Amino acid sequence: MSRATRAQRTDGEATYNRILEAAGELIAESGFAKTSNKAIAAHAEVDLASINYHFGSRGGLYEAVLAAAHSRLISIDNLRQIAGGDAPARAKLKQIIEGLVDAATGNESWHVRVLSRELLSPSSHLQVLMHDEILPKTQVVSAILSEITAIPIGDPALLRCLASVAAPSVMLLVVGRNSTPFAEDILKMTREDLIGHLYGFAIGGLEAISRGYA
Repeated sequence: MSRATRAQRTDGEATYNRILEAAGELIAESGFAKTSNKAIAAHAEVDLASINYHFGSRGGLYEAVLAAAHSRLISIDNLRQIAGGDAPARAKLKQIIEGLVDAATGNESWHVRVLSRELLSPSSHLQVLMHDEILPKTQVVSAILSEITAIPIGDPALLRCLASVAAPSVMLLVVGRNSTPFAEDILKMTREDLIGHLYGFAIGGLEAISRGYA
């Protein structure tokens, strides 16, 4: 590969990431419907044609933003690393909950607000996010829950367990964006107390379901 080709690739990646970050910031603030391509291009300091060049379309850009946001919340590589470790299944679940709490509450990045907006007002692009990002991750987590509960992979009971464990994390995304007494009380909890509550609640439910299943 020539130096010129490497430079073009590096410049292209930089432009791609600049557009992605600009779109994420603006969509987090105003929502996808109210964020124009023109505003994104201006914020990213690129020409308007760069959006279609790098993302194919306005919808393609939003799908890339959603995928990046979900990856920042929890990445498939991190999940696979946890799942492949030597720790007991319960410890793996706690590690996942720790990561979700940190990602949902630990900074002011745009990813939480973008996901919160999409969850509160789903668009047609949510199906792409489900297929490309969420489904592969649920398969990894389901294997851990199967080990905890002894419920086989593919059993509908395990899917219900997955939904029950995931729901509180979805709640964190929503309350983190809305200033209400309910949200403020939750977010005032220490990291350790919040993780302990979510983990204890999840394990208690999984144990109960496991006993009933057996």
